[in-house]
Amino acid sequence: MVVNCEEVWREVSNYLDGEVEPTLRVAIEDHIRGCTRCAAVVNGTRNVIELYGDERMLEVPLGYSQRLHRRLDQNMPSSRRSFLGWMVAAAAACLVVGTLEVARSSTFREPELRSEHAQPGSGVPPDMMVVVSEDGKLFHRAGCEFIHEKNKLRTVTAAEASREGYAPCVRCMRKYLVKA
Repeated sequence: MVVNCEEVWREVSNYLDGEVEPTLRVAIEDHIRGCTRCAAVVNGTRNVIELYGDERMLEVPLGYSQRLHRRLDQNMPSSRRSFLGWMVAAAAACLVVGTLEVARSSTFREPELRSEHAQPGSGVPPDMMVVVSEDGKLFHRAGCEFIHEKNKLRTVTAAEASREGYAPCVRCMRKYLVKA
């Protein structure tokens, strides 16, 4: 059984909970060994689960809160007390937003393009075979003279390259690119 990135992302929670079939577990582990992006997603998700589930992370010693507030009151001029309140509220908001962002990032969504100047190749035939470099940002027609790192190339369909965040090379794919 062979899985792709989307299937790994969809099953990451079940995989970490040990709730996938043995054949799927082996396929996911094989994929993770060869895909640094999916390995990062699995490791990051595992870390978030461990941190969130760790009771010690939120446990503070008895009386700590009162001592902290007393110390802050002593060291802060009175005009800054309201500022401290706003900072605590802002920190709490950041924590909530960060938690929501982590939760949202674990759901399936389209990857961002690897280059900020890239344009999606909406006119490129999805079943067209293209060449990508593992560390590159673009996909090319075979034989394009602008391919970098020729020792790390692989061939995929244009649709798969787009799903992985690659954008079409504006030189060799010019006739497929649609101006917005």
